Amino acid sequence: MQIRDLPYADPGVPDVRSGTRFLVWLGRQQLGGQVKSMLWGLLHHLGIAGLPIGIGIAVQSVVDRDGGRLALAGGLLVVLGAAISAGDVMLHRTAVTNWITAAARVQQLLARKTAELGSVLTRRVAAGEVVAVSTGDVEKIGWFVEALSRFAAGAVVLVVICVGLVVYQPALGVVVAVGIPILALAVLPLLPRATRRADIQREKAGKATELASDTVAGLRVLRGIGGEELFLGRYRAASQEVRKAAVRSARMWAMISAIQVVLPGILLIVVVAYGARLAFDGRITVGELVTVYSAVALTYHPLRNFEEIAMAFSFSRPSAKRAARVLGLARTTTTAADADRDEDRKATGDLYDPLSGLRAPAGLFTAVVCGDPDLAGRLADRLGGHPAEPGEDHTSVLLGGVPLDELPLGSARTAVLVQDKDPVLLSGTLSELLDVPRSGEVPPDRALAAARCEDVLDALAQASVDTDGDPMRTRITERGRSLSGGQRQRLALARSLVTDPEVLVLDEPTSAVDAHTEARVAAGIRELREARTTVVLASSPLLLDRADRVVLIDEGQAVAVGTHRELLAREPRYRAVVTRETDEEIAAAAPRGGTAAAVDDVEAVGELEALEGESA
Repeated sequence: MQIRDLPYADPGVPDVRSGTRFLVWLGRQQLGGQVKSMLWGLLHHLGIAGLPIGIGIAVQSVVDRDGGRLALAGGLLVVLGAAISAGDVMLHRTAVTNWITAAARVQQLLARKTAELGSVLTRRVAAGEVVAVSTGDVEKIGWFVEALSRFAAGAVVLVVICVGLVVYQPALGVVVAVGIPILALAVLPLLPRATRRADIQREKAGKATELASDTVAGLRVLRGIGGEELFLGRYRAASQEVRKAAVRSARMWAMISAIQVVLPGILLIVVVAYGARLAFDGRITVGELVTVYSAVALTYHPLRNFEEIAMAFSFSRPSAKRAARVLGLARTTTTAADADRDEDRKATGDLYDPLSGLRAPAGLFTAVVCGDPDLAGRLADRLGGHPAEPGEDHTSVLLGGVPLDELPLGSARTAVLVQDKDPVLLSGTLSELLDVPRSGEVPPDRALAAARCEDVLDALAQASVDTDGDPMRTRITERGRSLSGGQRQRLALARSLVTDPEVLVLDEPTSAVDAHTEARVAAGIRELREARTTVVLASSPLLLDRADRVVLIDEGQAVAVGTHRELLAREPRYRAVVTRETDEEIAAAAPRGGTAAAVDDVEAVGELEALEGESA
C-alpha cells in the first residue's frame, strides 16, 4: 500500500478484543510494508556492521604494509557506504509509509464507526476521548507500527554480529555474545512501571482534552454567566496534573535511556581491556582487536531500537486500547448475518417501537410528548436504529414490519433520518452545508423557506465579503458560532428537510426560537412534509397543534393518543407536560374534569395562529 493509494477502499474488520490484539491486527495488515521496511533496514544495519571488517582490514594492511589489501579495504568501505546510504533512505521512506498508512487505516475505521453510531457515540464515550483517539492516539499507534520493522532489522543484525564475532574471534566473540542479550533485556524490569506512568499520563491528558473541548463548546454560555475564570482554573489544574504525570513518565524513560548508554559503554570497556590483554599476549592481531572494538561500538545503534520499540509499545498500547474500545462499540447486538443480507433491501410503512408502543403511521405528522428530555433523546435515537444504551433493551424498531437492525446501515440511514436536539453545523459555505445525500425532490430554497431561514440568509449576505452578497457562497464559521442558537437550529432543520427521507425524526427542532418564529416553522414543516412520515419530539403547543396525531409517553410507555386539543381536554398527564401545570393545579382542575382547565390553552394556540396569519 502506497500513500498515493489512500484512502483504503475497505479498511477491514479490526480485532478489538484488546489493545494488544488490535496492534497485532494492524501489523498483519501492514505485513508487506513491514517486510519491505525490514529488508531495507537489514541492508542499512548490515552495512554499518560491515564497516569494522573494512576498517580492520585497512588497519592490518597498514601494519603489514600491504597496498593491495589496503585498496581492497577502501573498495569495501565504498560499497558499504553506498549500501548504508541506500538502506537509510529507503528504510526511512518505507517506515514513514507504514506509519501514515496505518494511521490512515485507524482514522478510516474511526470515521466509519462514527457514521455508524451517530450521536450515540458521544453518549457512550466522552467527546474528549474521541478527540484524543482520532488525533494523538492515532499518531502513537502509527509510531509503533513504523518502529516494528526497524526493531526487527536491528534484532536480526545483533544476532548476525554476535554469531559473526564468535566465528571471527571466539575469545572476544563469546564475551560480546553474552553481553549483547544482557544489554537488550536490561530494561525489561523497568518497562511495567514506565508503562503504568505512561497510562496515567494518557488518562490525565484525555480528561484535560475533554475539559478543553467542553469549555470551548460552551464558551458563549460561560461568558453569559461569568464562568470563564472558573473553567479556566479547572483547566489550569488539569493541565498541571498532566505536566506532573508527564514529568514522572519522562524520568522513567530517562533512566531507561541512561541504562542503554551506560551498559554498552561498560561492555566496550570490558572488550577493550580483555582484547588488549589478548593482543599483548599475541593471541589476536591489532586488526582483529580494532574489528571487534568497532563491531561492539556499532551495536549501540541497533540496541537503541530495543528502547524505541519498548517506548513505542508502552505509549501505543493504551492508545490502541482506547481505539479498540471505540471501534468495539456495535450498532446492535444482532448484526452477525449482515454480510449475507441483500444490500438493496428497503422498507416503507409505519414506524413502530415495540419497546414503548409508539406508532407513527406512514404519511402522517406525529408529535411525541415525553416529560423526560433524556428519555426523549434515547427514544429518538432508537427510532433511528441507533444502538441502545448499555443495560437497555435492544428490541429493534420496525419500519413497515421490518426491523431496522436487519437493514443494511446505508438503507436504514436513507429510510430514517434523526436530527438530535443539538445538531452540529460543519464549517464551509451554506451551499456546502446543504450539499448532502438527498432524494432531489426538495430543493435547498424550499427547505430554507420551510425552516424560516430568511433572516439567516440576510445575515449571511451582509457578512459576505467576496461573494457579491450571495448567502449560498458565504462561509459559515466552525459549528456556526457566528450565528445565534435559533439560526443554527433552523439551518440544521433545513439540512434535514432537504434530504427528504422516508421518515424524518426531529428532537426539539424549535427549542431555541421565539414563539412567533416557532409557529411559522411548524407550518413550514407540515407543508413541506405533506404525505411524508414525520415524527417530532416536542412539548410546544405550537408544534403539537400542527400534528395529525400526538402520542404521550409516560415512564417509557405510550399511554395516550389523540390530537393536541383532545389530549389537553382529557389527559391530565399531558397537560402537566405541555402547560407545565403543578400537581396542585392538576388537583384543582380535576373536579372540573380537566375540560375547563384546557380552554385557556386552546385559546392561546388560537391567538398564536391568528398572529401567524397576520404575519403571513
